[in-house]
Amino acid sequence: MTMAANTQTLLPQLLDKHQAQLMKDWLARQRAAGAPADSQGEERIRQFILALRQGASAGRFDDITGSEWAQAREALEEISRERGLKGSTPNETATFVFSLKEPLFTLLRQECGNDADRLARETWQVTQLLDKLGLYTVEVFLRSREGVISRQQEELLELSTPVVKLWEGILALPLIGTLDSARTQVVMESLLQEIVASGAEIAIIDITGVPTVDTLVAQHLLKTVSAARLMGADCIISGIRPQIAQTIVHLGVQLDVISKATMADAFGVALRRTGKAVVDRRKTGAKPKNGDFASAENGE
Repeated sequence: MTMAANTQTLLPQLLDKHQAQLMKDWLARQRAAGAPADSQGEERIRQFILALRQGASAGRFDDITGSEWAQAREALEEISRERGLKGSTPNETATFVFSLKEPLFTLLRQECGNDADRLARETWQVTQLLDKLGLYTVEVFLRSREGVISRQQEELLELSTPVVKLWEGILALPLIGTLDSARTQVVMESLLQEIVASGAEIAIIDITGVPTVDTLVAQHLLKTVSAARLMGADCIISGIRPQIAQTIVHLGVQLDVISKATMADAFGVALRRTGKAVVDRRKTGAKPKNGDFASAENGE
């Protein structure tokens, strides 16, 4: 059933005449539903009643997307965002609007008296309006929560792809978890930024924590390697377990990059390629100089 664009209703007069009583009853029902008892909640109710009065004065109940309902939408958006950040559920958030029904219906019965037809018409109009406003609140709430989740995912991606400086000119990028397109982009950006900042010559990409390597993951690795080469750094892939090696062979993927079983092996290759070496002074018999690392076993 589609209502006319403009409808005569008791709602504006009802909100003017019984605003104080309506606020009291509505607040009581929200408290019963578990809403926090604070002055901010009371102010939210007052603001929404004023916004509801403004929208209802236009007499349009079939569409809340118009300018006459802009103030009401803004009030609901602010409430939804606040409750979303506080961890409220969609049901708890929608209760803000739906708990207004009973106080309004009580006032409508008082105003309409024995006029059953008018009461039914007014009740139907108010029900449609509050249902639309309640659903709008849930939609905004869900969009807000999705935004929070999206930001958290981005932060987790950044935290899960740390670029570590192992030695002068040598970086390591340990990967843990699935490597998809979105994460590959984060990996490449983090690695390339660190290559530029440190002037690294070699980057070790360790995939010990990557559970599986299929054709798509291999392509993502190759993209990262290619991007690093364009920035002047060679890559070494470490952490290729026997199962992953067999999978890569069966897939016929050509990685075209140096690979080692462990990061320690890859680090050794990186040191040799940069003209550096780690010397065990205990085997050579040389005494450590000032500033050198001493042997913990010898207590030096």
